[in-house]
Amino acid sequence: MRVFVTGGTGFVGNHLVNALLDDGYQVRCLVRPGSEKKLTGRKAVEFWPGDIFDGQDRLADGLEGCQAVMHLIGIIREFPRKGITFERMHYEATVQTVNATRASGLKRYIHMSSLGTHPNARSRYHQTKYKAEEYVRQSRLDFTIFQPSVIFGPQDNFVNLFREMMLKSPFIPVVGDGSYALQPVDVRTVTRAFALSLGEEKTVGRTFQLPGRNMLKFNDILDIMARALGKKIIKVHIPLGLIKIMAYFLEGLPGFPLTRDQMVMLLEGNVGNETSFYEEFGIAPTPFEAGIKEYIRGG
Repeated sequence: MRVFVTGGTGFVGNHLVNALLDDGYQVRCLVRPGSEKKLTGRKAVEFWPGDIFDGQDRLADGLEGCQAVMHLIGIIREFPRKGITFERMHYEATVQTVNATRASGLKRYIHMSSLGTHPNARSRYHQTKYKAEEYVRQSRLDFTIFQPSVIFGPQDNFVNLFREMMLKSPFIPVVGDGSYALQPVDVRTVTRAFALSLGEEKTVGRTFQLPGRNMLKFNDILDIMARALGKKIIKVHIPLGLIKIMAYFLEGLPGFPLTRDQMVMLLEGNVGNETSFYEEFGIAPTPFEAGIKEYIRGG
């Protein structure tokens, strides 16, 4: 089976491409010209040069000879001046991919969403993720939707951000009291779920949450990271009011680490309430502390 992957040059995409190749699948990736070097997979990967917004016909041509589509394109923050918005990258990119899949005659479609996505979401991130999910559900494709929690693993943007902070200084900023809960999931668990679903008809037409094994307060997550690094840290709790003011004026700057939308998601927490995929397929996510020990010291 040949699988067409969008978002293959990203963090999760790179891991997914290699997981698919390990399982014997052929992989074709949509890659913007000049971005080929971001794809760390083996030479067996086929490149389809182009952009998700090049047009339905162009994308449909890339699907010729494939039997399934995996759509991973997404962003964690917006840069409106560059045309990078949640509406465009979550919803409109999904519309392009779904329409091209239907036009090509393919039926199997696997979609990357996010834990916390629901009809009454407060953040624009989750609102547009839900809008995209609804378009997939109405597509008449043989779809499967996955909603992973915060994903960790080698080259992630989550653990490695705080790793760099801890290596530079013992003082680590924390939004508010740090009591909000997260359930980080190993990237290998996520990619395993995607790969397993390809050959399983019972996943068709369903949405699965992919939470991590451990429900952890943000304060505890920082302690686990520090312990894995062998560092002592001092948490500096920043009042919510101050952070909101700072984000209002500074979130447009690429170097500012937190937007108002991200703050909404952070304070809401990000935990799962069902584990049906794990139960049905007999797999279990790696504990957070054990998982990060494999790579946090090496970056």
